[in-house]
Amino acid sequence: MRILKTHVLLRFVNSYIVDSPQPANISYLWNFGSLLALCLGIQIVTGAFLAMHYQPNVDLAFNSVEHIMRDVNNGWIVRYTHANVASFFFIFVYSHVARGLYYGSYKSPRVLVWSIGVIILILMIAIAFLGYVLPYGQMSLWGATVITNLLSAIPVFGQDIVELIWGGFSVSNATLNRFFSLHYLLPFLLAALAIAHMIALHTEGSNNPNGVTSNGDRYAMHPYFIFKDLVTFFAFFLVLSIIVFYYPNLLGHSDNYIPADPMVTPASIVPEWYLLPFYAILRSIPNKLLGVVAMFGSLVIFLILPLVDVSRIRGNQFRPAMKLAFWFFVVDFFILMWIGSQHPNSPYVEIGQIATAFYFSWFLVIIPVIGIIENSLFDLTLSEGAILTDEAENNK
Repeated sequence: MRILKTHVLLRFVNSYIVDSPQPANISYLWNFGSLLALCLGIQIVTGAFLAMHYQPNVDLAFNSVEHIMRDVNNGWIVRYTHANVASFFFIFVYSHVARGLYYGSYKSPRVLVWSIGVIILILMIAIAFLGYVLPYGQMSLWGATVITNLLSAIPVFGQDIVELIWGGFSVSNATLNRFFSLHYLLPFLLAALAIAHMIALHTEGSNNPNGVTSNGDRYAMHPYFIFKDLVTFFAFFLVLSIIVFYYPNLLGHSDNYIPADPMVTPASIVPEWYLLPFYAILRSIPNKLLGVVAMFGSLVIFLILPLVDVSRIRGNQFRPAMKLAFWFFVVDFFILMWIGSQHPNSPYVEIGQIATAFYFSWFLVIIPVIGIIENSLFDLTLSEGAILTDEAENNK
């Protein structure tokens, strides 16, 4: 039985990592998937070590994090690695999504791969938010208070749901215990979804920059693409090492080094940088319920891409109008990120509202309109080509 299990495991590794055929023309932009798998592994390992010393108690949480940093051997390395790899996780996932958008990786037959990926992104954001609360600094407490309070906008049951999450009438011990349990357990669900994502990808194979079938021009994963992945692995470890050892708080918020105080409200309550675009969308809509719907909708809307992109051309390599629209979307995303970090005053509110309107219009209007126009031009070109062919035949 043991030999059979080993044989099955070796076949799995060989099929997915060694002999898996990959398009010959994929670039380093396809390395983000392996980098995300590496980040997930680092987060699970470092998180397990942090959990050995962390105390999910409102009176002890902040001090337990300081204990990890000061008293545990190399604890500061583990903690800073865990915190900074979370940021790299989102840098890589946003780059991975952008690559998928640019090259049309969401189109059939990879709809399932894309859908699982969107679910992974939503779960990642939830796990990151839970983890941000655990150090129980000022921004942790007030971030948790503001974000969980958003659910009170749900008609009838909203306040009951908030109190259920809190385990009381405010963020308290019960809240911290629940957040810690979920933050520890959900990454394993994330790992299961990542495996499902990989299995679905293995079924149809990777997309490629040209967006056309390349079954006749493929190389084995090992050694060609394994060594390509190692290049980005070493580059990632180099940058991560520089940040952890020299600039560990570069991507964090200074207010989280102040112990949580429910009697003192910070001047500006903001989430981590990677959640700022969605926070900006939330604040750009005056109505609380519509703001919450828009914030969650800004993530779920990625699921409709296979339906709204009706163009027969896959990817933006040969679509100049869609290529321009893509870069407008990227700029809009960064504008939302910047607006999310600012105080909700004029003119930032108005800029956020314009950027939010463009964000949703890109999915619901711009993509389908460009697709319809491209299909019409494509049909017109085919018709003209057929007419010219007929005329040439008649002249003969």
